[in-house]
Amino acid sequence: MAGRTEEEIYEKLKLQFVPPELRENGGEIEAAENHALPRLVELRDIKGDLQMHSTASDGKNTVEEMAAAAKELGHEYIAITDHSKAVTVANGLDEKRMAAQIKHLRAVDKKGLGIRVLAGSEVDILKDGKLDYSDEILAQLDVVVCSIHSYFNLGRAEMTERMLAAIENRYTQIIGHPTGRLLLKRDALDYDVEKILDACAKHGVAMECNSYPDRLDLKVRMCKEKGVKVVISTDSHSTGNLSFIRYGVTMARRGWLEKKDVINTRSAGEFLKELRGRKGKEAKG
Repeated sequence: MAGRTEEEIYEKLKLQFVPPELRENGGEIEAAENHALPRLVELRDIKGDLQMHSTASDGKNTVEEMAAAAKELGHEYIAITDHSKAVTVANGLDEKRMAAQIKHLRAVDKKGLGIRVLAGSEVDILKDGKLDYSDEILAQLDVVVCSIHSYFNLGRAEMTERMLAAIENRYTQIIGHPTGRLLLKRDALDYDVEKILDACAKHGVAMECNSYPDRLDLKVRMCKEKGVKVVISTDSHSTGNLSFIRYGVTMARRGWLEKKDVINTRSAGEFLKELRGRKGKEAKG
């Protein structure tokens, strides 16, 4: 069967057009027959980036430089999420430095840069599942991204309990690079993915679709099936990394995600309301 375009061929077959990202023998043909394919999220839908690092920890650029570069990409808001104190190799911030960083981010946000700057942190999930900051510090943050950076080789049961403990913490809002995988460098963490995603759905914790090329590690389709919120972020350590957001969007599309499934397609105010513990609240400053 011939046609000038792929769309023409699908039309002749009486099938809904299947975007290339969905062509993986994952039920897309049946959905196309029933005209039930999702309207996939697009790059232009993304309004903010919720994980990036500045010179305060292991980033290469200042907060102002990251904000300006994100604005150039069309973002309406960003969260600066420098590392917490346990990640000493990345110059993680102790509580005194984090308190000063929060004040600095509030001040930058008030400069009128044309982009919202949210005060965040990538908070380490410790071996026992506790978070690396006191509740006093966590309560001051707009965005709390929680990630594992140590003890990667725990057994499946222990790692699962570690993750569950972190998810149950009332301050945990987003799980960063959920499997810890680094392509060609480090295997994924061994834990019960279904149990973890069920807990995220129960507690309103979002999973990060990490756009960094070394990662791209989220089981996106499973998140959608279980009703887990997703954010697409870059984990940028320089202004040049911010454009990686397109890779995360591609992964989200492969996982059948629509705009409604990705909470950083919302305005800053609506995004903040979607975060656990932020419902009905606005970020300070």
